Amino acid sequence: MPVIDIHRPHVHGIAAAKAAVERVAEAIATEYGLTRRWHGDELHFDRHGVKGRIAVAEHDVRVHIELGFLLGALKPVIEREIERQLDRHVA
Repeated sequence: MPVIDIHRPHVHGIAAAKAAVERVAEAIATEYGLTRRWHGDELHFDRHGVKGRIAVAEHDVRVHIELGFLLGALKPVIEREIERQLDRHVA
């Protein structure tokens, strides 16, 4: 199972970082048809073939995504888009 792990430091504090992560999640959820929900400081999301979470901490954001077999072929494209969104909104 292909996995995407991305780490980005930030200087925004947890509340501002969560708001930024929500903007990232909105863009990605719309593009890939994901459902999402917050559990504390972690945003969990999924759809058929994708399961992941974005953990927001005081000084960093960590993304962990598990892709199913079919979406594994798109891993580089998905990873670049997530990095682009994180760099735009979080970093």
